Formats: sequence, structure tokens, C-alpha cells
Amino acid sequence: MPAPETLARARAPRAPEVSDPASEPDHVAEASGLMARISRLWERDPVPDAAAVEPLLAARLTDVAANKLARLWCTGYAAADGKRRRAMLGALAQAAEASRERGEGCARLFKRFNALPDGLRFLVELRADMLRWRKQVAGVQGLDKELEGLLSAWFDVGLLELRRLTWDSPASLLEKLIIYEAVHEIRSWDDLRHRVAGDRRCYAYFHPQMPDVPLIFVEVAFAPQMADDVQALLDTQAPAPDMDKSRWAIFYSISNTQAGLRGISFGNFLLKRVIERLLEEAPKLKSFATLSPMPGLRDWLSKLSAQEVEQIVRESKSKVSAGAPDGARWAERLARSAKGKPSEALRRAGLRLAAHYVQTLRNGQPLDPVARFHMGNGARAERVNWAADVSENGLRQSCGMMVNYLYELDKLDENLTRLGQGKPPASRAISRLA
Repeated sequence: MPAPETLARARAPRAPEVSDPASEPDHVAEASGLMARISRLWERDPVPDAAAVEPLLAARLTDVAANKLARLWCTGYAAADGKRRRAMLGALAQAAEASRERGEGCARLFKRFNALPDGLRFLVELRADMLRWRKQVAGVQGLDKELEGLLSAWFDVGLLELRRLTWDSPASLLEKLIIYEAVHEIRSWDDLRHRVAGDRRCYAYFHPQMPDVPLIFVEVAFAPQMADDVQALLDTQAPAPDMDKSRWAIFYSISNTQAGLRGISFGNFLLKRVIERLLEEAPKLKSFATLSPMPGLRDWLSKLSAQEVEQIVRESKSKVSAGAPDGARWAERLARSAKGKPSEALRRAGLRLAAHYVQTLRNGQPLDPVARFHMGNGARAERVNWAADVSENGLRQSCGMMVNYLYELDKLDENLTRLGQGKPPASRAISRLA
């Protein structure tokens, strides 16, 4: 991330560790008096400047006066409108820059906030604002980077609680599933009932400090083979699967609910815990895979030149003829054909492009965010599927195609090692296509 602007700010005196002015040296008593004046100022005007908020970064975590200021700041921020919040964030970013110039960081500030009642929830909401305004408020990018590092540790998957949702779960939780479903929209109460039915599974991850806030929803269907059509999985009129014959668990939707946790990995092997729970509940299961979108496929394809597309589709580096379609025209053709009857040549060309895309890396990580998540959890790209999601969203994002990622418990570490070596784990079928 680019470094924030360097802004010089006056340093407020460090707050004392004891709070009885009568027993303190003169300079400590003076600092305590300053903190009291700042506190009164904040109570009148909840937009303190950089110098006023600096004690939040400098004072020790046990400092009573600084912790009182932290409560005031959080209360004022939560009650503020957008304009006032941006001003408060700007002052905080300026104070953080001055702290970094002294060789200190912002960890103490965020730990102070986290120690407050409901502090972790507040920090998640604060980071959502940082992400929203990172290009509008100077210095917020540096502030966000430090907070992201702490949230990654505080939200490690090993600290989270996994709960199953059913039709009998609290209505407030089921409503959140409807609101936050980000992959395949829940269109009705019948649709919701179908997704939490007894022949399906829906799990949610919770943090112990936010017990009423589901962080991630994982939706699972059972099938006799690896699924290749999400419309069939979502069909509320389809007969229920025979659990005695179902050997595959298909993860068809994974949705994060908190904007402030964007980019937080929750640690590796998030789905491994779900698989372990599934094996406890349905021991006849043998295989575990996803049916996943490729949300960046069409955008990536639309930016390719005709020459680049030709090299992938034809496996040839020869010069393309004048008027050959570029990536944008290919994307339109593939999306249009997904709902029709394409030629075998066109269908295979689309699958080649999709296979190439899911193995494309940037800075050592998969370009596609869903591929990055699953490969980062130890899965491998197993198969690309034509016309697997012909919804409006599926056509807009990935020309109707989807990909299966395979989770083999004894190969998760091996796949992670391959990814770390710059070799995205993929099946022979996908490697041959690409």
C-alpha cells in the first residue's frame, strides 16, 4: 500500500499510569490535567484533532484516563454522521502517522478499543469505514493496514464457533442469511426453507465476542456425484437426495457478512472444520467439492486482445487475422451461447479460457478472488463447467461458467505448498485445457 502523507503534529504529553494528582510529580499532574481538559472538550465537541487523540496511541493500556478518552471517542464516532466520521478518521490517521515517525505503531490504539465493551464489533465497523474512505481520507490506508493485521489474528478460524442453522433457528439468524447471501440470491421463504432443510446443511461461523453476528455462511448440498449445475442444486421442486446414496458434499455458497472483515482470511482450512462436522453427521460421505463462481472471469477476458485470446484458445502464437474478435467480443459471444446451443468448438474454447483464468496468478496468488480463497484453504481446481449458472449474475460475471474445487483432506498441505511455489493446484483435466 502507498505510504500515507507525512503530517507533522504536536505531541500531547503521555498520560500517567496513576490517577491521584496529589501523589504525582508536577509534570505528571500537568499531563493528567491536560487529559481532563481534553475529556471535557470531547464531551462538548466529538471531533477531536490529531493532538487531542494522540494519548490514545501513546498512553499505556492500563491508563485509566486514556481509556476514558477511548470510550468517549468510540461513543462520539458511533453517533456521528458520515461527514463527522471522516473528520474523526482523518485526525486519527494524522496522529497515527506521528506515532509511526516516533517508531511506534497503532497496535496500542486498536487494543485499547478492543478492550472496551463491544470493542471488537466497533473495530469491524470502523474498518468498514476505512475501506470505504481509504481514497478520500489522507493516511487511512496506513491505519487500515495495521488494523487488518490485528483482525487477522483476532479472527483466526481456530477462535471461531461453528453452528448449524435449521428452519427452527432464530428468525433473526435466518433473516441475516437472506440479507447476506452474496452468491445465489434467496428469492423466497420456500427457497430459504429448502437451503436449511434436513437433507442439506447450512453452517455459520461466530466469534465469541460477537455471538449474535454470523461472520460467514456456508451452504452445503448432498449429491451422488460432483455437481456441475447450480440451477439443479437450487431447484426447490427437485426431489430430495437419497442420503444413503449421496457420497458427495457440495459447497455451493460461501458468504462473508462483514464489510469490515474484507481481506481477512480467517486462517487456513476454514472449510476443513465444516468437513469434519459433516463427517460426524453423515459418515457415508466420501468426497467434498465446491461449485463455485468465477466472479472476475468476464472482466479479465474483456481486457484481452485478439492475439492473447487466440494464444489461449488455439494454442498458437501465430499472428491473428484482421478482424479477429478480441476478449470483449468473446465474452459477449460466450454469455449469449450459454443459454443456447453452442457448437462444440465454441464450448471448448470457453472452457479453455476459464481453465486458463483460474490458474492465472498475480503476485503469487490466484487472480480470481474465489480461487484465491479455495486454493488458500488447500483445495485444487478440479473441473470447469459450461452453462453451470445462467442467471443474470452468472452470465455477467463468468459467462455462465463455474468451477469445482476439490477438498481432499490428506492433500491440503501439499496443495498449499504447490501454491506457495507459484504452481496453482489443478487437476490434469484443467491443466490439459489450459
